[in-house]
Amino acid sequence: MSDAPVFNESIPSGGDPTQVDSLMVGAVTTFQWMFWGYSLAYSRTAGPFIGDMANFGMKNVMAAPSPGSAVIPEIVFCLYQLLFCACTVQIVVGGAFERGRIIPSLVFGFFWATIVYCPIACWTWNSNGWLYNLPSLDFAGGGPVHIASGWSALAYAFVLGKRKHAGDKSHGKPHNTTLVFLGTVLIWFGWFGFNGGSALNASVRAMVAAFNTNAAASTGVIGWVMVDYFKHGRKFSVVGACEGAIAGLVGITPAAGYVEPWLAAVIGFITAVVCALLQNLNDWLHIDEGMDVFKLHGIGGMVGSFLTGIFATSSISALDGVTIASGGIDGNGIQVGKQFAEITAISAYSFLVSCALLYILKFIPGMHLRITEEAEMNGIDSDQFFDEQIGDWGLFDELDKRRLEIELTSPGTPQAQEVTGKSSSDDAEKKI
Repeated sequence: MSDAPVFNESIPSGGDPTQVDSLMVGAVTTFQWMFWGYSLAYSRTAGPFIGDMANFGMKNVMAAPSPGSAVIPEIVFCLYQLLFCACTVQIVVGGAFERGRIIPSLVFGFFWATIVYCPIACWTWNSNGWLYNLPSLDFAGGGPVHIASGWSALAYAFVLGKRKHAGDKSHGKPHNTTLVFLGTVLIWFGWFGFNGGSALNASVRAMVAAFNTNAAASTGVIGWVMVDYFKHGRKFSVVGACEGAIAGLVGITPAAGYVEPWLAAVIGFITAVVCALLQNLNDWLHIDEGMDVFKLHGIGGMVGSFLTGIFATSSISALDGVTIASGGIDGNGIQVGKQFAEITAISAYSFLVSCALLYILKFIPGMHLRITEEAEMNGIDSDQFFDEQIGDWGLFDELDKRRLEIELTSPGTPQAQEVTGKSSSDDAEKKI
């Protein structure tokens, strides 16, 4: 479904059901998409703001030409867009990490996909959508995926409140940097399909989008590492390099099929530098959004969408033989304003509607969003699961503690005299 759970699971400092929650949310989103999500986003008889029920329950979604491309069967298009929706919801629930209950997050994911993602996808990619006809330029999801998920994750964190240990530096360190690195590599690889596939054909434009994806991720690493190097005493960070790659990928998402490769590299670098300079954003906002979804996806998506309006050029968009789109670099300065309209509309809508949905769920019996304070302090795994979780080293920690207790309490166990420099023979002489 998505490589994001691998990356996300490695960030929390202790037990956290991020992977399982992401998997379950992806499953719920698949049902939502088959039930009415696809129809609400992509029905051919949609209005400017949301679709209708023309394709309810996957009706007439089979071999007919898809809304996105006449050469792709609609069932293939439906599957591809389902993965976009599922990945987005998985990103959003990161706002609840280390304190959010799973069942409410699944209910939230279903309705968030229905009343937030589907309308925004309709605005942006449905030929009847108001942003599509403005037009705003969004090649692969800067708005529906990244801006929307960033602001919604911020709303989730805002409604839940801060973690009990939110200022404890020991909880600021990643759980497993190896998984951070592995997750980043998988995400980087998967993004070629995310961006390159959004051309919905095998044109040169699709290949340019794929190349731009790699260029932006690479310069994103460079940009973030540079900021870290000068901010932290000329030292490097594995997590920083990985976050730089993610920031670059997010920034190029709306622009991948509109800009030249060198400008894609510029977009990746700028996006990563901006995100890296906002490392203390949670403190400034007084919100505990520990997965940095808003910083990477929200801010990164807004920066990328804005730069798309500046750097988009018709020489790239026309490579598929169909699309003609240009930005400020081609003398079409008004496109920057249109991108700003997209950013503002999606940001406001996703944040406000997410807050409203979360507050409604919060007051439904049995749907309280947050685990108890005791469960949070003891670890969320023991509250939400009956078995050991992926990457859970708690059992080994308990064994180490037990072994130490046995060593300290067992008779005949060597004590600490040797540490003081006194030999055991000296002690024996004193006893005699």
